[in-house]
Amino acid sequence: MRVVEAFRTAFGADPATVWHAPGRVNLIGEHTDYNDGFVLPFAVPWGVTAAISPRADRTIRLLSLQSSPGPITIAEHGDAQGWTRYVVGVLAMLGDQVPGADIAIDGDVPQGAGLSSSAALEVSVAAALNDLHDLGLTPMELALLGQRAENDFVGMPCGIMDQAASALCEQGHALFLDCRSLGHRRVPLDLAAHGLRLLVIDTRVHHEHAGGEYAKRRAECESAARKLGVAALRDVTDLAGALDRLQGAERRRVMHVVTENHRVEALVGLLRAGAVTEIGALLNASHLSLRDQYEVSSPELDLAVEASLRGGARGARMTGGGFGGSAVALVAEDRLDSVRRSVEDAYTERGWQAPRFLTAVPSAGASPVAF
Repeated sequence: MRVVEAFRTAFGADPATVWHAPGRVNLIGEHTDYNDGFVLPFAVPWGVTAAISPRADRTIRLLSLQSSPGPITIAEHGDAQGWTRYVVGVLAMLGDQVPGADIAIDGDVPQGAGLSSSAALEVSVAAALNDLHDLGLTPMELALLGQRAENDFVGMPCGIMDQAASALCEQGHALFLDCRSLGHRRVPLDLAAHGLRLLVIDTRVHHEHAGGEYAKRRAECESAARKLGVAALRDVTDLAGALDRLQGAERRRVMHVVTENHRVEALVGLLRAGAVTEIGALLNASHLSLRDQYEVSSPELDLAVEASLRGGARGARMTGGGFGGSAVALVAEDRLDSVRRSVEDAYTERGWQAPRFLTAVPSAGASPVAF
């Protein structure tokens, strides 16, 4: 295994444990997680693998096969920069429970594609440390640990969805998650049985959320909730009445969050009824809301969605935080080539870099790797 070989070369011994955690695609339920709402992600086949051994001191030595030519030594948590913050943040949240560590990282989640490579990194490291030090943390506790690392150490005010999907998902299932109670259930999602595929269209436009527009959207939602006298926008039951009391951006944000929660519940209902082929309209509506009400799409994402539908997709939407990243399209198997050509031609007409296409299959969450 490549990451084990790299660990041996860098640190002179075998790792004590190796764990893999996946990225995720969010089928529907965007920007609802930090509003205490509902989400429906599933884990993807691509992820991050962490090989780890403990150290007796507090030093952290990190090697990434994607990002560093050799080991990076971090003596103090505050010295972490760039990608290392996501790893060091996990150790920092564990405090004195965990000393230093030697860690090698290998990943194949397309970075910047909106498939949550950061959560995969956090959860793989958290799961490996949990195993290594016999901490007894549940999968949900691992997810919460990763979220705290990103919120409190990295400074990205994300919700729980990405880490929960990486830690909790099961193969062949989506994860219906109530982001307030953390109650969840796995919903069977066998697209192939219905002659369908979920095509991920990576626009190759990199997004960066921390401290930017993502944080602004969250602040707008929190401000709107205060004005409406609710703990979170999930609690808005009279949408028309709420909209009458708000103006501008806050009004639009509430419109999206409330209707998106309804779309998540409706889509779960269709899946449980076996009506997988009927979910496309909800994907389309979600994208329009994200574009017009939440204002987190981009020209590249909009074109990917529009061209997918012209090529014969059943439904399409941006996925992830937005401002770039990926779109997803629900496509019948016999229309895959048509959809790809339609998107490629549309990008060529604009003179844009060709997007990358991936087929996402609901995959397993974090798990140990034999080596």
